[in-house]
Amino acid sequence: MEGVTSVLHDPRFRAFASDNYAGIHPEILEAIGAANGGHQIAYGEDAYTERLQAVIREHFGERAEAFPVFNGTGANVTGLQSMLPRWGAVVAASTAHINTDENGAPERIGGIKILTVDSPDGKLTPELVDRQAWGWGDEHRAQPLVVSITQSTEVGTVYSPDEIRALADHAHAHGMRLHMDGSRLSNAAAALGVPLRAITTDAGVDVLSYGGTKNGLLLGELIVVLDPAASDGLVYLRKMNMQLASKMRFLSAQFIELLSNDLWQRSAAHANTMAARLRAGLEASIADGSAPGLAFTQSTDANAVFATVPAAAAARLHEAFRFYDWDISTGEVRWMCSWDTTEDDVDAFIDGIRAELASSV
Repeated sequence: MEGVTSVLHDPRFRAFASDNYAGIHPEILEAIGAANGGHQIAYGEDAYTERLQAVIREHFGERAEAFPVFNGTGANVTGLQSMLPRWGAVVAASTAHINTDENGAPERIGGIKILTVDSPDGKLTPELVDRQAWGWGDEHRAQPLVVSITQSTEVGTVYSPDEIRALADHAHAHGMRLHMDGSRLSNAAAALGVPLRAITTDAGVDVLSYGGTKNGLLLGELIVVLDPAASDGLVYLRKMNMQLASKMRFLSAQFIELLSNDLWQRSAAHANTMAARLRAGLEASIADGSAPGLAFTQSTDANAVFATVPAAAAARLHEAFRFYDWDISTGEVRWMCSWDTTEDDVDAFIDGIRAELASSV
């Protein structure tokens, strides 16, 4: 009997809302299929998860250890839990995903206090960290013991290796640890033209959440412990937090494929290039007067473009293209490009934006 599943969507539909909208990269699909034969021991005692550890050490150093999990929130919450005692707190930018987009999971599931700092470009500095890094020994205050940064940030900006090193050194000098939410780490490394370890291990990051879903995987993220002294109990916490995959070989096989050749870099660099094309096309439209009312709010460092658009034009544009309103009060929107975004997709979107802006005048 043939399978009964039909194609329920229009494969021609393109969106600029999130890189999570994109499908699975064909090379990843092949890797999943190749791992599918026969039986393998469940819960990580399989050949693929064992091989993944060697691949991770090639990219992140000899002390690195990877713990596959299902999703980014699980990676962040579980990784941070392993870095903190019950009385510990995390210093993060107010825009950080752990503060704004995880439905209180760090607090409710992890029991973690988030101490936030406002940052216009989404990036922390040692000076900004110091606004919350105080009160050690005060029994009335949650103890700031971890700094968490996002690479690339929630507003599309990218930390340089030197900026991360400065944060790591500052945190370590205070007896704190540095955590990185790297859901788009590949995009940041591709944008900077550096290996993954240059903005993680070599820059002083202690524990990393490394994202795969946004870069062509079916599902799965990694908690990567870069300094074993910074994390404890992950083998127990992963199970407690419902992040332990029984058929882990399929998570691990995807990351092996992503990291064993240059797929991580190719996919991320392509998404970045498409975002740069979108930005350049719209800048030209602003310059020639064909995009009235459009302005950019952040630099386009990786695969995200942030801009303000008049409300009426944005509403009409939503009817043809899916994207997210970032700040309704200011008209700020976010446009994301993916590993499978094409030049034709970008050019059609630019034409659509221009048409709606022109009709608003």
